Amino acid sequence: MTRWALRGALVGLAVAGLIPAGLAAPSSAVPAPAAIATAASATGGPAGEQALKPYMGWSSYSMQVYSGDGPGWISAAKLIEQSDAMHQKLQPYGYDHINIDAGWNGSNDEYGRPVPSKTLYPNGLQAVIDHIHANGQKVGLYGIPGITKALIDANLPVYGAPECKTGDLAVQPLQKADYWGIGYRIDFSKPCAQKYIDSIADLYGAWGVDFLKFDSVTPGSGISDLSLDARGDVKAWSQALARHKIWLELSWALDINYADYWKQYANGWRIEWDVECYCPGQALTAWPNINRLFPKLADWWRHAGPGGWNDLDSLDVGNGQMDGLTKDERRTAATLWAISAAPMYVGNDLTRLDSYGLELLTNREAIGVDQAGRPAQPLSMKTNRQTWFALNGDGTYTVALFNLGQADADMTVNWADLGLDGAARVRDLWAHKDLGQFTSGYTAQNVPVHGTRLFKVTPQKNSAIRVNDDDLRVSYDGTWQRNDNYEVPAVSQALTVAVTDSAAQAADVGTRTVEINNNNSQIVYTGSWNYSGGRGLGDYQDDVQWTETNGDSFSYSFVGTGIDYVTETDGGQGDVDIYIDGQFKQTVSTYLDPAQGHNKPQQVVYSSSDLPNGNHTIRGVKKSGQFMLLDKLNVRQESLLTPDKATFDKSAPADVSVQIGRDPGELAGVSKGGQDLVKGTDYTVDGSTVTISKAYLSTLPAGSAALDFRFRGDYRDDVHYATANGAAINFTFSGNGVEWDTALAPDQGEADVYLDGKLVRRVDLHNDARVTARQAFTATGLKDGQHTLRIVKVSGDVLRNDTIRYTITKP
Repeated sequence: MTRWALRGALVGLAVAGLIPAGLAAPSSAVPAPAAIATAASATGGPAGEQALKPYMGWSSYSMQVYSGDGPGWISAAKLIEQSDAMHQKLQPYGYDHINIDAGWNGSNDEYGRPVPSKTLYPNGLQAVIDHIHANGQKVGLYGIPGITKALIDANLPVYGAPECKTGDLAVQPLQKADYWGIGYRIDFSKPCAQKYIDSIADLYGAWGVDFLKFDSVTPGSGISDLSLDARGDVKAWSQALARHKIWLELSWALDINYADYWKQYANGWRIEWDVECYCPGQALTAWPNINRLFPKLADWWRHAGPGGWNDLDSLDVGNGQMDGLTKDERRTAATLWAISAAPMYVGNDLTRLDSYGLELLTNREAIGVDQAGRPAQPLSMKTNRQTWFALNGDGTYTVALFNLGQADADMTVNWADLGLDGAARVRDLWAHKDLGQFTSGYTAQNVPVHGTRLFKVTPQKNSAIRVNDDDLRVSYDGTWQRNDNYEVPAVSQALTVAVTDSAAQAADVGTRTVEINNNNSQIVYTGSWNYSGGRGLGDYQDDVQWTETNGDSFSYSFVGTGIDYVTETDGGQGDVDIYIDGQFKQTVSTYLDPAQGHNKPQQVVYSSSDLPNGNHTIRGVKKSGQFMLLDKLNVRQESLLTPDKATFDKSAPADVSVQIGRDPGELAGVSKGGQDLVKGTDYTVDGSTVTISKAYLSTLPAGSAALDFRFRGDYRDDVHYATANGAAINFTFSGNGVEWDTALAPDQGEADVYLDGKLVRRVDLHNDARVTARQAFTATGLKDGQHTLRIVKVSGDVLRNDTIRYTITKP
């Protein structure tokens, strides 16, 4: 049985209406919907203020899979056992949720509402809920979209709305509502549909349910083409659960293109496939299932915050004999959950936690990182040795170093890369140890393979902190969007100079298509990839990267207008899903009919040429076949140099001049092989003309030389923007100085700047050319203490926000 078939079998036992209704007595007497006041949520999901922090607890699903006896593992005895173990071992540290997953219900009452299994709960599920509540814990249940055929055929009255019948609720003709085809889509244009969902939510409220995991939500759950669409269910359940402030958690692998919708109606959302390895009796999870979360979080991190959280699934790190992870991998998983502010719900049998598992799960400093609710972001996804960081509300940083490579490594974090100018103290949060004060950065030695280090970095007096536009500390009034081609990324382009003498031939200087070989260090491989060189099969540079595991992926971030995925085709290969900027594009086939040959090299199986010029990421995920290969990527870039190639003849030396395609103030420098040329000596800038001196060119050996022209961009290559006058930016800080840096552009106008509620300046952001990172406002000598900066759009087509920089006076 495949993992999804197994999952579907468990789900089938949990769906309202799967078993013919009408035989069971009413579960509880609950008031009609009209008698219950609607609870308004200030945070976007139905749980209200309860969702200001990610929840902590335990969920049954990992053990349901591991045991091979799914429903048996959520019996009354098992749930009470887990509740008591949590109460004793984990609850003092904040773990207080018990989530009962698929398989809990057995039939339906005469109103089409679920009745708990009498086999699992001979004394009633209410007795179990009461026991969990008596332990000071919250209880969760499980459901999926739609309504079953049994309830449609039974045509039962809806509780509290006898004019409504279950037989009238489905879309006609019938359409699937979930991944497994268990239920049918409800027509939410009919008022009775909401009343039916209300009746079930009111029943859950009467039982004392605190949490609902809502599974097989689409777009997502492996479906992104809207052939299945559960958004109507999500909205209806959110409105119904808000009446009781019941937390709504969506599952699984939600489509990021609808992130704003999930944030509006839910308190949490799974961002990836199940963490379980589906290895009953062998392991709960496996390293590739942890490793693949990193590129997902790189896309999702900015969508989490108070009221709604990125869900990484169960945290299976509590018992080394069953986790399927090494000790280093267990700590890496715990660190990733913590720095992502993900719900920390344990998947292990809580009665069998080992000492190391308890050490991980009860580290108050790591828990504090999670509960601070500041999702971390990566400095770069271009390497398997990654630094993730979050700027906290008190001006400290949380920094996690992850060694996702194949060898132990020293790893360095530079304060400037975090946006920190100045010295800082460092504390190791796993070791509970202060490491000292460091001027410009810190190097962690011998970070093990698949290992991590977790630090608190505290800036010292007179340090300056640069705050990115999408940091949680920046709030926005009005309608704001992110990027949408209003941003300008930092980029570089090579001027290729063919240096010749009387005996040399001009070199082939190529085109603006840049070829990225599979072994490029900036390609991130997630999963169990291997390298193969010297194959002699016609591969680009005679090598490839390959994997045999479905779900393994590669990702590469680039600046340009297009990209090609180049691989071989062969009878042993299959389908690959391609994503651009987190959005599914298409499934491509790398299969070659054996009748047409074998190992056909350098085949372009995916190509995109219509991307807006800017920052993009391609991601390929193995879907089928024995192998998936990556040979190279072809990146197409917009030319910023005219011409982008030149010839220098040493026998008749002359300066070389080029025109640059951006404002001259955006040219950050020119270099060769990482060594900067000296402005004013090696090159000069006159308007848009850059001239490389013949004196410098004469020092180059004959052959092809690449001179790298570097252009700066918006900070971290992104901006927020608003088009309506009155839209505002708000930021609170403690210090004695503040600076606002943003873009100037032809489409911008004026903005009013307020400090501590007082208008202090109107600034003009208009400029004939689009330029980046310009100081628009600064204030120094402020009274030491807390201040509020507010910037309000006055005129122009658009207002951009890039960075705010402030100076602290106290560590």
